[in-house]
Amino acid sequence: MLDAGDSACSLRVLLAEDNVVNQKLATRLLEKSGHSVSVAATGAEAVAALEVQTYDLVLMDVQMPEMDGVEATMAIRRREMGTGKHIPIIALTAHAMAGDRERCLNAGMDDHVSKPLQKNELLAAMARLGPLCSNAAQHSLSSRA
Repeated sequence: MLDAGDSACSLRVLLAEDNVVNQKLATRLLEKSGHSVSVAATGAEAVAALEVQTYDLVLMDVQMPEMDGVEATMAIRRREMGTGKHIPIIALTAHAMAGDRERCLNAGMDDHVSKPLQKNELLAAMARLGPLCSNAAQHSLSSRA
């Protein structure tokens, strides 16, 4: 089975991040790993993007203007209720304090990675989510039908 770190696995990733430097770093890291990336600069943009496009994974900055990552995640999870769908969301935060991980998980995020992003930490978090690539294959097949 392929995992998200396998170069043969290409995921569609929504990156919700307001800092341009972090956007470029994360995009480059993900694209070098074979994934395609769309960027949303606010939580509201991320929620709107998920309404019009299917993604395999969301990387969600916790602190953003307009709507922060926690609020955006809660909005996404409310939208998923009753659909049977669950998009994996990994929190990205500059905070490495004790309660941050729990706060993110309680909001509905699936994992947590501290910034600045490190390739191995991000890929490990993606791998902990399980078989993301099988989800990507399903989306690919259903979009061809």
